[in-house]
Amino acid sequence: MKEEIKAHNNVLELIGNTPLIKLNKITQKMKGNYFAKVEAFNPGHSTKDRIALYIIEEAERKGILKPGDTIIETTSGNTGFSIAMVSIIKGYECILAVSSKSSADKIDMLKTMGAKVYVCPAHVSADDPRSYYEVAKRLHNEIKGSVYINQYFNELNIDAHYQTTGPEIWEQTAGKITHLVACSGTGGTISGTARFLKEQNPNIKVIGIDAYGSVLQKYHQTKEFDANEIYPYRIEGLGKNLIPTATDFNIIDKFEKVTDESSAHTARELAKTEGLFVGYTSGAAMQGLKQLEEEGEFDENSNIVVIFPDHGSRYMSKIYNDDWMNQQGFFDSETAEIHKIEYVK
Repeated sequence: MKEEIKAHNNVLELIGNTPLIKLNKITQKMKGNYFAKVEAFNPGHSTKDRIALYIIEEAERKGILKPGDTIIETTSGNTGFSIAMVSIIKGYECILAVSSKSSADKIDMLKTMGAKVYVCPAHVSADDPRSYYEVAKRLHNEIKGSVYINQYFNELNIDAHYQTTGPEIWEQTAGKITHLVACSGTGGTISGTARFLKEQNPNIKVIGIDAYGSVLQKYHQTKEFDANEIYPYRIEGLGKNLIPTATDFNIIDKFEKVTDESSAHTARELAKTEGLFVGYTSGAAMQGLKQLEEEGEFDENSNIVVIFPDHGSRYMSKIYNDDWMNQQGFFDSETAEIHKIEYVK
């Protein structure tokens, strides 16, 4: 009897079912049990693979997307990469409007994946014609046979994680999860995952990580948009200067804000302690965990799952680059160490 070749038909079959990894060294002085849902194990190295595949296949199912169409999206980089990857396999053209805050590594990756990229200024209002939201809308109106994914206001963003990430975490923790901690940008990851988990156990506490310079925490507390909260910050894929409808604020119990500098150092610490080479937003999520533990959020019986959204390779020109860290003033503390390279002659 001949054995069949065991191979996946394409990379899309590798999306989802990412591992849950226990955090040990970085949490050794912290109360509770900590587990990371490491989304870098997706083929596109981020959690955005999930929504790209789900939204595109739903659009196909409904007849919105047809062969030869063009997919347009706004992105800080990761969603764009995932959409470009799915577009290659499925045969669509891909156009991406990207924030100038995105790392050069991310933008180069998008071009490598065959996408046409428009880099838009980051620090303009959402309704400015130069913003990546407005540029994407304009391109959608100009290009016949185009579909605008619009992840910030697309309910399918939530559904993708309700169908996949939430059930995976519930199964991996055998239902013993007590806290979910995740960064909030579009809000799809935290909202969809939390919606599923709270249906299984409404006592699970859901905590969103936000950035200083973002409006999300204040909006969650007051239900009012406060433009005075907005100022430039460096973390990508976290926080917002608008209120995404893909965020279900009612299902999130609280928000914790983190700084650019502490998040960058914590990402580096994860690499040195846990061997996890993760992105800037993952550093922010871990920094949020540290702050929450210091505030007494967890006890010895807490089982905390934190979502690490992407891979460190997307930030080689940023948080893993000593020159960039120096330029931001992030190496001005006594604890920071710059590792020098020695060349043998």
